[in-house]
Amino acid sequence: MSLLVLENICKVYPAMVSGGLEVIKNINLQLDAGQSAAIVGPSGSGKSTLLNIIGTLDLPTSGSVTLDGQDLLSLNEKEKALIRNRKIGFIFQLHHLLPQCTVLENVIIPSLVNDAARDVEQRARALLEQVGLSNRVDSRPGQLSGGERQRVAVVRSMINSPKLLLADEPTGSLDRTSAEKLADLLVDMNRKHGMTLIVVTHSMHLAGRMERVYELADGVLTCRKKV
Repeated sequence: MSLLVLENICKVYPAMVSGGLEVIKNINLQLDAGQSAAIVGPSGSGKSTLLNIIGTLDLPTSGSVTLDGQDLLSLNEKEKALIRNRKIGFIFQLHHLLPQCTVLENVIIPSLVNDAARDVEQRARALLEQVGLSNRVDSRPGQLSGGERQRVAVVRSMINSPKLLLADEPTGSLDRTSAEKLADLLVDMNRKHGMTLIVVTHSMHLAGRMERVYELADGVLTCRKKV
C-alpha cells in the first residue's frame, strides 16, 4: 500500500474572472514508503501550494489526500496538528530557528508536545552527530553558517521520526557548496531512515538526486523521471 496518495486534487483561488483561478488541476500522485521525489516548475506554478496541501497546511478545493491509510482531509484542526507533529516533517527555505535557543533546544522543540517521545535528547544528539554538528549543540543560530542552520532544520524535521518529509526550496538561500552538501544530506537521510521525501525546488541538480522528478506547469503534474 502506498504511503501517500493524492486523488484528483484541485485548487481554485477566488478571482475577478468567472470561475476563479485554478492553480492545481486534478493531480494524482502515489509514493511508497522510503521513496524520494522532486517537484519542479516555474515560479507561481503552485508547487508550494501543493506541498502545503500534502502537509495539511492548506486545503484543496476538491480531491483527497491519504497518508499512511488515513484520510487527512476528514480530520479536524487538532487532529491535523497531531499528524503534522508525529508523521510529517517540514523543511523550509528559511530555517525558522529560534534565535534565543541553542541548536539542541531548537531540535527538540517539536518533541515537547509529543507524549510518545522517549530519550529525545539522546536522539537529537545522535542526529546532530550524523550531520556533523556534534560540536555545535550549545551554539545559537546566529553563530552558525547558512548551511549549518539548514542542517539543524533538517535534524529538527526528523526528531519525531516522521513517515513523510516535505522540503520547500531547502537549498534556495544557500551558496553552491552548501547547497551540494545539503543535497547529499537529504539523500543520505532518506536512505538511512527510510522516510518518504518530497522536495520542491528550482534546482535541477537537487531534483536529479531524487528517484522521481515531477513537473508542475499550468496546474498539471507530469512525471519526467522515474527510477
